[in-house]
Amino acid sequence: MDKLILGGGYIAIGLTIFAESGLLVGFFLPGDTLLFGAGILAAQGVFNLPTLIATIVVAAIVGDNVGFSIGRKFGPNLYKRPDGAIFKKEYLIRAEKFYQKHGGKTIIIARFVPIVRTFAPVVAGISGMKRQTFVTYNVVGGIIWGAGVPLVGYYAGIRMPWLEHYIEPVILGVVAITVLPALIHLIRQDNFRAALKAKLRKTFRSVITRP
Repeated sequence: MDKLILGGGYIAIGLTIFAESGLLVGFFLPGDTLLFGAGILAAQGVFNLPTLIATIVVAAIVGDNVGFSIGRKFGPNLYKRPDGAIFKKEYLIRAEKFYQKHGGKTIIIARFVPIVRTFAPVVAGISGMKRQTFVTYNVVGGIIWGAGVPLVGYYAGIRMPWLEHYIEPVILGVVAITVLPALIHLIRQDNFRAALKAKLRKTFRSVITRP
């Protein structure tokens, strides 16, 4: 998916970041890895770095503002929304707990946390945070994340130009690094381990009893 989006140019990257930041169905999109990969390609001259960063920052800020407005308008009704194939209330609850722990700084910190990044502005809107306060955190977070991650990729591409030829393994590695902490956190939870064991037992039984 990352390679497909990167191949779409600035518009595809901007729309992806906007969807991940502002639309409830965009949480599965590859934000961090996309930005890192785009930075590597900018080092090879595929993208103009200032234009790339400007595109990402604007899309991230506008996207979060849309998410905040969704939270303001629909509020508690979102918690009553039934789980679907994509949207699940647990994602909203996870962002809410994150918000309760970190307060307004959540809008900045959440930029670097998959899933929470999508739902944090919605929770901020539901909580009644003043829009002026939200905009301040949003702009700061959008600039730090939207410029910082591509710059890391850019300087990695400058230092190690051969990365261009291994863009897919590098992106997969970044995905692993991003997902690993969340996976470890889940494995440590008793209810998750119990559910996983039950699922594995059920799958194993269905395999050995299959005619």
